[in-house]
Amino acid sequence: MKRIGVLTSGGDAPGMNAAVRAVVRKAIYHNMEVFGIYRGYAGLIDGDIKKLEVGSVGDIIHRGGTMLYSARCEEFKTLEGQLKGIENLKKHGIEALVVIGGDGSYQGAKKLTEHGFPCIGVPGTIDNDIPGTDFTIGFDTALNTVIDAIDKIRDTATSHERTYVIEVMGRHAGDIALWAGLAGGAETILIPEAEDEMDEVIARLKRGSDRGKKHSIIIVAEGVGSGVDFGKKIQEETKFETRVSVLGHIQRGGSPTAHDRVLASRLGARAVELLLDGKGGRCVGIQSNELVDHDIIEALSRTHTIDRKMYDLSKELSI
Repeated sequence: MKRIGVLTSGGDAPGMNAAVRAVVRKAIYHNMEVFGIYRGYAGLIDGDIKKLEVGSVGDIIHRGGTMLYSARCEEFKTLEGQLKGIENLKKHGIEALVVIGGDGSYQGAKKLTEHGFPCIGVPGTIDNDIPGTDFTIGFDTALNTVIDAIDKIRDTATSHERTYVIEVMGRHAGDIALWAGLAGGAETILIPEAEDEMDEVIARLKRGSDRGKKHSIIIVAEGVGSGVDFGKKIQEETKFETRVSVLGHIQRGGSPTAHDRVLASRLGARAVELLLDGKGGRCVGIQSNELVDHDIIEALSRTHTIDRKMYDLSKELSI
């Protein structure tokens, strides 16, 4: 294999640039040519494809976002769009593709695989919801952004003796909420993988108030519902002064942490190694700090789960 492509797709995640850099430089080190596909699958269909050199990925390892840009693409969900994308890859002599992104990006790579075009999936999403890996690129950075926000909000919550509801991202997964809530000492963590009754949340707040607690932090994963709605309900039921902070897209940006830079570099390089070995239709990941790879079709048939023991621990420590 002498010529490969790389694209980033879906929501951007800190560390995507580090992964692109690793793919490009690992491939060039092994005498392969690398072409960047700009704006994800939309660029693949439009033929927005350019050759990348060693210098093309210089000075990007510390930058958030993605130098290849990203875009949603409904057309690629169609057979016509997929075949057009493959045609453009073949026009450039590209023999295989590295796809960096989340679930939707993996679904696109799966479709290309089913059409016989070799793809390697690299997990890049802040949501940490990709099966076959303990951590995804961008999760650690987003987590630290949320923890920093919790720490700052707690200062105000303490000063004004208020209850604060903080809504965080995560799509259908509760990893950001769970990890940030545990690290930030939240009194309640609401995630889609566990059904917390509102009565239980209210009772916990009242118990804290009865023993003299003056403020509380409640973390709500977006997959559970609106933080604003939860805040209104809590104030109605408890009469405690309640404020809501929706962190939004601030969680996506920023310079990636050392953990995300190293993870991205390892996973990007591993993707190239698989292609050098003639393997396609795989997705890479890290489990128990060891690099792994799985059949991408099989991986997508699994369901992402949270660490239930961690969730139980968060409840025990928030009494």
